[in-house]
Amino acid sequence: MDKKFCQNLKTIRRSYGFTQKQVAGELGVVESCYANWEQGRTEPNIEMLRKLGEIFQVSLDELINGD
Repeated sequence: MDKKFCQNLKTIRRSYGFTQKQVAGELGVVESCYANWEQGRTEPNIEMLRKLGEIFQVSLDELINGD
């Protein structure tokens, strides 16, 4: 994923007041896995992208490309 996705993910998470650990728990992944997504080290798969969209109540387009 590009830097825009990483920044969007972090911004949306913070706007909800969630910690990385909380989001990781909702997704069923370890915190370091989620942190790597925000830092651009790894990418979530499509299933995780869908779950992120559900958690944050945003479309995948908004999550990936911003508003």
